[in-house]
Amino acid sequence: MTRSSPPAPPVPLEDRRFDVVLFGATGFTGRLVAEYLAAHADANGVRWAIAGRNEEKLQAVRSELAARDEALHDLAIRVADSHDAAALDALVPETRVVCTTVGPYAEHGLDLARACARHGTSYCDLTGEPNFVRSVIDECHDVARATRARLVNCAGYDSIPSDLGAHMAWDHARRAHGEGLAWVKMFTGRTRGAASGGTIASALGLMDAAKKSKDVRRLLLDPHGLDPERRAGDGAPDARDGFEADQRGVRFDEDLGRWTAPFVMASINTRVVRRSHALFREDGGGYGQRFRYNEAMSFQPGPRGLVTASLVTVGLGGFFAAAALPPARRLLERFVLPSPGDGPSREAIEGGFFEMHLLAETESGRRLRGRVAGTKDPGYGETAKMLSESAMCLAKDGARLDPRFGVLTPASAMGMRLVERLRDAGMTFDVHDA
Repeated sequence: MTRSSPPAPPVPLEDRRFDVVLFGATGFTGRLVAEYLAAHADANGVRWAIAGRNEEKLQAVRSELAARDEALHDLAIRVADSHDAAALDALVPETRVVCTTVGPYAEHGLDLARACARHGTSYCDLTGEPNFVRSVIDECHDVARATRARLVNCAGYDSIPSDLGAHMAWDHARRAHGEGLAWVKMFTGRTRGAASGGTIASALGLMDAAKKSKDVRRLLLDPHGLDPERRAGDGAPDARDGFEADQRGVRFDEDLGRWTAPFVMASINTRVVRRSHALFREDGGGYGQRFRYNEAMSFQPGPRGLVTASLVTVGLGGFFAAAALPPARRLLERFVLPSPGDGPSREAIEGGFFEMHLLAETESGRRLRGRVAGTKDPGYGETAKMLSESAMCLAKDGARLDPRFGVLTPASAMGMRLVERLRDAGMTFDVHDA
């Protein structure tokens, strides 16, 4: 296994010019993140810059921002390609945090993560690709711990609602009842939003990688594939009480009292939550001695809910079956799927929303209920908010975060401090005894 080697020593954080550099500011989602930072960075005392591979496009983004705020006429620009190690080594030591929207991350992200680990620079991204996260863990975790960097994957709709929702439930159980959790179940609620071109490209890239690599296929089947250490026998899901293996069919959940169907994002979200639990367990804690987690889409309890859940399940299966066939894949990409860099209208983004509901049980059998919700399109408006607040949290709230470093999750890196930030930014994070 190839591992990065840290320089000696990294540039001290207090000597760095920027708090946050947004890498990939010219893409559709990158522009939304830039707009969010433009509106909120100054109030947070955040010095920031934009970066990418095309200087002309970066200047255009800066001009758009400056048209709204003249103070941004002088916003710093840095030019670097995601595969140019020398350029990244010049950029990364200038900032406390790199916030990147450049995907698919398995194709474009690893060199940047390596550079951040080497230089003691914290990092956050929007990946939903388990194979990329596993590569970052294997190559960068030990180096980032040595340089005291926090590398945080999945800091958008994948997988903050799930990860911080489970963490919030554990925090409530610990504070209110002095105990841990036996399990958490997360269910989608009302949602209006569109899948981004980048998300689709990442999903298709992951399918391609799985077809080519037995290791990737084993990773995707392993419910603990992102735990700190891969366990013997990985690839053979442990189906204790239906929790560990990803849901593949229609199921009536007795605890929820509703029909459920597979949730396409569960393949990354569940692994991130389990990694959070495993990282806390390394410190002698964890969410509970036998903590379990799963998530699914939820529908009405009666016959109509059964029919809807069945249709959704068949539709998902049909889409992935078609995407696996080259002729059908080409038709989907040409006529149906958004291209990377494409996105919905501003009106659609502002009119979107999402909600996720959680059920939890403490170790003594108490039941908890909770809700995580956002008021804009989850994959664009709310994702831009979640990533931006994560970057500012990493840059400015270090004294309020646990002294934990390496390749982390949103919960294990920022925990309830990020929950507080997102509440202040208009998101709902609520949990209470049932």
